[in-house]
Amino acid sequence: MANESFAELLEESLGERDSLEGTVVKGTVISIDNDMVLIDVGLKAEGRVPLKEFGMPGQPADLKAGDTVEVFVDRMEDKNGEAMLSREKARREESWIKLEEQFNANERVNGVIFGRVKGGFTVDLNGAVAFLPGSQVDIRPVRDITPLMNTPQPFQILKMDRSRGNIVVSRRAVLEETRAEQRAELVENLKEGQVLEGVVKNITDYGAFVDLGGVDGLLHVTDISWRRINHPSEELSIGQVVNVQVIRFNAETQRISLGMKQLQADPWEGVDAKYPVGATFEGRVTNITDYGAFVELEAGIEGLVHVSEMSWTKKNVHPGKIVSTSQEVKVMVLDVDPNKRRISLGIKQCQENPWDTFTEKYPVGAEIEGEIKNITEFGMFVGLTEEIDGMVHMSDIDWHAAPEEALARYNKGDRVKAKVLDVDVEKERVSLGIKQLESDPFEEAMDGVRKGDVVTCTVTAVTENGLEVTAKDSLPGFIRKAELSRDRSEQRPDRFAQGEKVDAKITAIDKATRKLTLSIKAYETAEEKEAMAAYGSSDSGASLGDILGAALKKREEQSGDA
Repeated sequence: MANESFAELLEESLGERDSLEGTVVKGTVISIDNDMVLIDVGLKAEGRVPLKEFGMPGQPADLKAGDTVEVFVDRMEDKNGEAMLSREKARREESWIKLEEQFNANERVNGVIFGRVKGGFTVDLNGAVAFLPGSQVDIRPVRDITPLMNTPQPFQILKMDRSRGNIVVSRRAVLEETRAEQRAELVENLKEGQVLEGVVKNITDYGAFVDLGGVDGLLHVTDISWRRINHPSEELSIGQVVNVQVIRFNAETQRISLGMKQLQADPWEGVDAKYPVGATFEGRVTNITDYGAFVELEAGIEGLVHVSEMSWTKKNVHPGKIVSTSQEVKVMVLDVDPNKRRISLGIKQCQENPWDTFTEKYPVGAEIEGEIKNITEFGMFVGLTEEIDGMVHMSDIDWHAAPEEALARYNKGDRVKAKVLDVDVEKERVSLGIKQLESDPFEEAMDGVRKGDVVTCTVTAVTENGLEVTAKDSLPGFIRKAELSRDRSEQRPDRFAQGEKVDAKITAIDKATRKLTLSIKAYETAEEKEAMAAYGSSDSGASLGDILGAALKKREEQSGDA
C-alpha cells in the first residue's frame, strides 16, 4: 500500500514537472553570483539565469535575493540536474499576450530601440523584439539615430505574426498623430504677433520653412535679419531651433509668414542721429550694382554709394572696377531718409579732390607738359596727372597750318607742352592749346588796326562771291561781290586779278574766324563825301565831275610834292 502510494506520488510529481516545461512560472531568487542569478522554481528544481536578462536594454538589473520573478522553463532538468530557465523568454511570452491586446485595441506601445539591422532597427517591447523600418523612424529622414536609441518611447504596431514571431512597429505614425493634434491646437490659437519656437525644416533661395510643431511657416529671407542676406543658409541650418514671430496668418489658406528680425531692435530707429549728414564712417561693401555699391554701416543699416559719388575722376567706369565686395571703405553721409530707410553715401568725399589740386597748381594760362594718350578725329588727349587728362582741339594746335594738317604731325606717346585754356571742374574737362604757347600773329598784325580804317589789300583769290584778300601783308579778309563798287555794273569779281592791290575800308573784325570784312564800296562812298565837303556842294552849281576832278588833281599834286 505504501509502495503504491509512493509510486502514485512520484508519477504525479513527474507529471507536474513535465507540465511546467514550456511555461512561465514564478520562482524565488536564491542568490546572485558572478552575474548569474540562482532561482528556485519549486519541486526542488533550481536554475541559473544571466543577470543581464533582468534589465531593460541599456539599463542595469534591479534584483536581490528573495525577490519573486517570472521565468520561462525550457527544461526541468539538464545534464547538471538544474532547470533550464530564461527570463527573456518569460518576458517575451508576457509581452506577446499584452501586445496582441494593445494591437487589437489600436493602442500605442512603449519600447526601446536597441540595435541596427538591415533596413531598419530592432526595438525591445518589454521582452518582445520588434522591427522598426528606417522609413518609420521619423516624419523626416534622420541622419543620426544615436540620440533615439536606448530611450523608452511610444510606438504604433503596424503588423503582428505570432507564428513567425514577427512584429513591425512605427515611431513615425505616433509622431504624425501627435503632430496632427498639435497642428489643430496651434492653428486654433495662432495670432499675429505671437512668438513661437520652431525648427528649420527646409531652406530655399527665398527663405526657410520652419516647423512650429505640426504646421509650417515661411520665414522669408528679408525677415531673417536686419542686415542684408544673400541666401538664408548664411544664417540658418536645417534642424536649427529658432524663435520666430508670426507676421501674417491667413486662417483660410493656413499660410503663416514668420519673422526673426522683428524680435530684435530696429537699427533704423534714430538713424539720422547716429549717422548725421557730413559725418564719415567705416563700412563694408555688401553688394555691387551697375548704378553703385551698397555699404553696410552696421548690421541692418546699409547705404548706397551712387557711381557718381565713388571717384572724382572715374565717371564712366563700372563700380566693380572701383570697389570689391567685402572691401572695407571710408564713406561720408550725404543724405538720410529714415522714412524710406535710405542713406546716401559718398566715397570720393573722403578723398582729396585731384581737381582742386590741379586747378591750384595749373590755373588758366599755366604751361604744362604731358604724354599724348590718344588721338581722335577732332584732337588729342594728353595725360597731365595720374587721374586727369586734358584735350587739345585740333584748331588749337597751330596758328598757320590747317587743323587736320597740324593734327597729323603728332603721334600717340609723344610728349608735348601746352597752355591751360580752360578748366571745367563740374564736367571734369581741361582744355589745352599748343599754339597759344606762341603769340597770336593775327593779334600782332591787328595792332593799331580799327574798324573803319582804310587799308591797301592784295587780292589772293577771285571767287564768284567776291575777293579773298590780305591786308597789311598778313591779315586775311574778304570783300563781298556787292561791296566791290558803288556802281552796280562794276560789282564783278572778274574785273580783278590775283596779286592786284585795292584800297578798301574795314567794316568788321571777326576775332573768332580771324578775318576782316572789307568794302571798296564803303571806301568810295567815304571818298565822295569827303570831296563834296572840301570842294563844293550842289548849291554852288559845280558838277560832281568837277568836284571829283579837283579832288583827284589835289591828291596828285600832294603825291608829287611828297
